[in-house]
Amino acid sequence: AAGEKRWGTDESKFNLIIGSRSIPQLKATFDEYTKIAQRDIYSSIDREMSGDLKKSFKTVVLCVYSRPVYFAERLYYSMKGAGTDDDTLVRVVVTRCEIDLVEIKQKFLELFHKTLGTMIEGDISGDYRKLLMAIVGPN
Repeated sequence: AAGEKRWGTDESKFNLIIGSRSIPQLKATFDEYTKIAQRDIYSSIDREMSGDLKKSFKTVVLCVYSRPVYFAERLYYSMKGAGTDDDTLVRVVVTRCEIDLVEIKQKFLELFHKTLGTMIEGDISGDYRKLLMAIVGPN
């Protein structure tokens, strides 16, 4: 056993489960965990772990529940505030453009009440903006 109502956390149990189950199995496991622990798995990971392991497990949980939401958030925070995290912005747009960018754009609009294209246009300029807008497509 690992997690809630235990002294300490056995990360190896989390690692075994998260690393060896399919997406549907993980969804079912996480839902059952919530029933048993009276806390969702994301909150438990947040409370019980630290460092890169915590960040990695939280990313897996977010992707299991909604990959488009995860990537919409990554895009938003790559452009929010002063400066742009160009590596993240380019990586997400280019790697997701033929997979699920349409869904990511929809979730982006739902979550942040602006289109991905509008945010790109307001955040970057020149040929860089033209290239990303060509990939992202019209609002």
